[in-house]
Amino acid sequence: MRHLFLIAGEPSGDKLGAALMAGLKTLDPHIRFSGIGGPLMGAEGLESLFPMEVLSVMGLAEVLPRLPDLLRRRDQAVAAVAAAAPDALITIDSPDFCLRVAARAKAARSDLPVIHYVAPSVWAWRPARAERMARVVDHVLALLPFEPPYMEAAGMTCDFVGHPVVAEQQASADEIAAFRAEHDLGDAPVALVLPGSRRGEVARLAPVFGDALAKLPDDARVVVPTLPHLEAGLRDAARSWRGRPIVTSDPTAKRAAFGAARAALAASGTVSLELAASDTPMVIAYDMNWFSRRILSRLLRVDTVTLVNLVSETRAVPEFLGDACRPGPVGDALARLMRIPSERERQREALALTMERLGRGGDMPGLRAARSVMARLAK
Repeated sequence: MRHLFLIAGEPSGDKLGAALMAGLKTLDPHIRFSGIGGPLMGAEGLESLFPMEVLSVMGLAEVLPRLPDLLRRRDQAVAAVAAAAPDALITIDSPDFCLRVAARAKAARSDLPVIHYVAPSVWAWRPARAERMARVVDHVLALLPFEPPYMEAAGMTCDFVGHPVVAEQQASADEIAAFRAEHDLGDAPVALVLPGSRRGEVARLAPVFGDALAKLPDDARVVVPTLPHLEAGLRDAARSWRGRPIVTSDPTAKRAAFGAARAALAASGTVSLELAASDTPMVIAYDMNWFSRRILSRLLRVDTVTLVNLVSETRAVPEFLGDACRPGPVGDALARLMRIPSERERQREALALTMERLGRGGDMPGLRAARSVMARLAK
């Protein structure tokens, strides 16, 4: 009976881990799991060593006060791996914690197969991360189709297993109609505004995005899907925006808004793939503080950071980064998408190609990842 030890450190990893566990149980109903995860992995049968939430810490200022506890949790995880003697250790994203556990577990047992789910974005910057990862990781499960060659060049095996966005539920026509009726949208064209998921980026981007909306058609309405901890702040910020903004943190409303939108203005990140999944044309804009901007501009190895552009091998999505992230040009690009059908159709070709390349229409990513894990263990 196979036994796998899994570690996830944040909600996105918990989601990936749960889908992987479901896929593994489909392939081997007798498989056993132990490790660290959240409620979704718990629902698949994982009894977490400790609450996953203690690992969900980001930023130097947040990590330093918690460092003694994080080191204790690392050592607790290493001891649990040794005691479980699993057939493999599967670490899911959260490399700062996961790979430190893997390094110590591998040092204690050199024949322990280590599989890491989510390849580092070495194609964009800091390529040396792959070489460092290869010291402890044997096999990688990649979310993007162009990532395996980078991992293989560093000395690991790697399979592209599909991106979880292809498994996300999309809004039905009834949900979209109900959303429009609830908010009295009628037939008005809807523009989404998505200024990020962290307080710092929202504080930087919301004023720029709000000013960019001045270029919208007179009849356009604005919807701002966000997270609960950001809702109040964005509601205050959006009071002066054009388009009588609707700010919501309800997941069902977000799904319906994505389906109802004619176009979106969004911060850079995986949200571009969520928009592609809902067939929503977009403009991407992002900025950071002056120092980070200068550092990143020297490190970047690609001419676009928008995942739709990278996966589709086009530059169909307009992108405004750093110094280019200004209301005038951003607003012009959004207005063109809102007003000109041919602009939207041209971009939709890239969105469809992106989703096809990410695995839409094939087996679900969790099952593909499970097959990759089982094939690696068979070797």
